[in-house]
Amino acid sequence: MSDAHSARSHMPYQAGHFEPLFEVEDRHFWFRSRRRCIAAAARLIPEGSVHDIIEHGCGTGFILAELKRLFPDAQVTGADLFAEGLAFARRRFGGPLIQADLFSCDFRANFDLIGLFDVLEHLDDDLAALRALREQLRPGGRLLLTVPAHQMLWSDYDVASGHCRRYSHGQLESRLSAAGFRVEYCSPFMFVLLPLLLVRRRFRRGCAGTGQAPPPAQDLIARELRINPLLNRALELLLRPEPWWIGQGRKLPGGASLLALAARI
Repeated sequence: MSDAHSARSHMPYQAGHFEPLFEVEDRHFWFRSRRRCIAAAARLIPEGSVHDIIEHGCGTGFILAELKRLFPDAQVTGADLFAEGLAFARRRFGGPLIQADLFSCDFRANFDLIGLFDVLEHLDDDLAALRALREQLRPGGRLLLTVPAHQMLWSDYDVASGHCRRYSHGQLESRLSAAGFRVEYCSPFMFVLLPLLLVRRRFRRGCAGTGQAPPPAQDLIARELRINPLLNRALELLLRPEPWWIGQGRKLPGGASLLALAARI
């Protein structure tokens, strides 16, 4: 599916998604595994170079609290467009929280590190967003981000989640370079999920050919977040080696998501 097609299917992110996320993030393999991979990539940043951090689109604060743990001496700020998300973030994080749009924030060269985790795919103009984030970084400051990978994995869940697109490795690196960043590390992750999702998406597309309408967005979100204890544990164990590879600066051979660390030029 092309970017143009996915953009036509785009719906805004819904504030009602925060509560079901908050209820499962601490237990769900995907969120726990992603957090470990983000932490491993953050350790690639030279020690002592990070003093001020902001996470845009911090949502329920699941990664925000991890950033504070990783950088205990840094000033860590959470920002989100939705007050509903910040209310949940406050239950996990004691630092400053602001309700703000990353395009209109009056931060110029304020930060050494910006986090943007599964946010860029929600924005109509991702290049403009990356350029706005660059202006908020000090010279040499870094952007750490994750996005969903492979447009071929596009599904009704992407539509329900408010995604505009999924990214290829080359597309993400190209966007970052065009926005004035030097890519220091970029790798797929969630490797074991890729074949599972390919089969699942193909099966659902086959079902869609019957003419049935997709379930409502809330039902789709609930279905994706449902935890099967045995499967949840198995997938988390299978994903356990990924943070080690990332922490060594090595690239994984594939995955359902992408992670990048890029420095402001």
